[in-house]
Amino acid sequence: MTSENPDSSSSALPKENSTRSSLSLTEPLRLPVFRRIWLASLLSNTGLLIHSVGAAWMMMQLSSETRMVALVQTALMLPVMLVSPAAGAIADMYDRRRVGIAALLVSTIGAAGLTATTFLGLLTPSLLLLFCFLLGTGMALFGPAWQASVSEQVPVGVLPQAVALNSISFNVARSIGPAVGGFVVAAAGAVSAFLLNTLSYLPMLVVLLLWRRVHTPSRLPPERLARAITSGVRYVVHSPSIRMLLWRCLITGIIGGCASSLMPVVARDLLHGGAQTYGFILGAFGVGAVSSALRISELRQRFTDERIVSASAIAMGVTVIIISQSTSTLLTAAAFLLTGAGWMLSITMFNVGIQLSAPRWVAGRTLAAFQTALAGGIALGSWMWGHIAQDHSISTALLIAGVASILSTILGRWLPVPVAPKDDREEVDQGAPPVALALTGRSGPIVIEVEYSVALDDARTFHTLMQQVETIRSRNGAYSWSISRDITRPEIWTERYHCPTWHDYLRMRAHYTQAELAIQDQAFAFDRSEVPVVRRMLERPFGSVRWREDTPDQGLHDVLPLSTS
Repeated sequence: MTSENPDSSSSALPKENSTRSSLSLTEPLRLPVFRRIWLASLLSNTGLLIHSVGAAWMMMQLSSETRMVALVQTALMLPVMLVSPAAGAIADMYDRRRVGIAALLVSTIGAAGLTATTFLGLLTPSLLLLFCFLLGTGMALFGPAWQASVSEQVPVGVLPQAVALNSISFNVARSIGPAVGGFVVAAAGAVSAFLLNTLSYLPMLVVLLLWRRVHTPSRLPPERLARAITSGVRYVVHSPSIRMLLWRCLITGIIGGCASSLMPVVARDLLHGGAQTYGFILGAFGVGAVSSALRISELRQRFTDERIVSASAIAMGVTVIIISQSTSTLLTAAAFLLTGAGWMLSITMFNVGIQLSAPRWVAGRTLAAFQTALAGGIALGSWMWGHIAQDHSISTALLIAGVASILSTILGRWLPVPVAPKDDREEVDQGAPPVALALTGRSGPIVIEVEYSVALDDARTFHTLMQQVETIRSRNGAYSWSISRDITRPEIWTERYHCPTWHDYLRMRAHYTQAELAIQDQAFAFDRSEVPVVRRMLERPFGSVRWREDTPDQGLHDVLPLSTS
């Protein structure tokens, strides 16, 4: 667990968890650390967009197939989908600043290799896709660490504004980067665009190297990578609100990926333009995204997140249909401006929802899941829309995507965007319980049983509440959870679950938030005994632990106070 940087907070800024704050969108920029990182990210995002223009245009010169042009976006997004689960675990396990630096170095190497290959005249379609894949890998490693570190740079009260500003950073770059990229490609060729992208990573590297992030070592060793990935997956699986957000994000990525992936072909075939036309309409998309992001705080105060997402989907659908039929550069640019606005609002709503729903211990992994869903949707959509455009026509692909976007609003009935929780998401480390065995970190499995004595009239209410307890335990690290009732003494209920090792159990005790402990205490309140009986037992103990010679065998039964299971 890390503590906030001393110069990253301000007494003038709120520290309460306000999910719909009326504060100005620019409040986080008053914080020096966030401001420096934000400005550096603006430069690196601009470089990435300049690269995108150069890569797409270079592919059109190297290959006449529409599907190959669409594959440029797939090559950038596919590694984000593949690498993100491990990247999220790494972001939670290690220093996020160092993870970010390593990821930027990967992207810098990919950009420099692409620049050199192009300059030497050795570039082929396959090499172009390979270098884009390497750049995407760096993005995949960088994304979770960068996004999860936002909560270390700003107080939680302005976290939604900080998330929105980070989205704005990319879209400000999208509004200027393509125009610059189109001019650079037209004037000096794609190699110059690739060189500018390589140089754009340097400011972010410098800022991260200078960031004095205060790191408080955990009392427990980091999880192994495979176990950390599994923990992140289990948290997502047992978090209904996060699951719904990820499904909506995946579907939005699949449908919304059509306009962005086919944009170079729209510029060439529908508008009969060149690199500058492509940069112009891509810039319009970015301007629309920025303009909508500036109103996110206002919109979230007036409307629910579901209404914002649904309205955005309708706006994207209508404008994509217009793009499919337009032959006017100005009309297409105006449509892309509104498409960008709808895209930005939808994705930011999903991002804010994820960040406000997940505690810090798993923030990197949940953001990686968000990144995987979004990138996977865009990659799959780009591949699919490219094939439809190749086999039929660009107009047909865009028309189908527009209709699908409008129809996606029906999903709100089954997968509504959840309201962000207003409770405290900070973890409360309950420490290690007393033991009478010489346990090691790898001792296990550890079996936990909690016995409740519940009045018969309260049985149904208690059982309903225990379903919430099951969800909480399972997402924090418990396996094989069950609740049983004594058939001879029906007032006695036994909750049972296990953790693979002693360290896993201690991590689970450190993962509970205040809100989750409050639900646990509600369950304990049904118990009519003076204190609930909590048993912690080591399965298959012989050979896995050594008995303490100076400690008598006291068994493995402890009677413990409330809030300690």
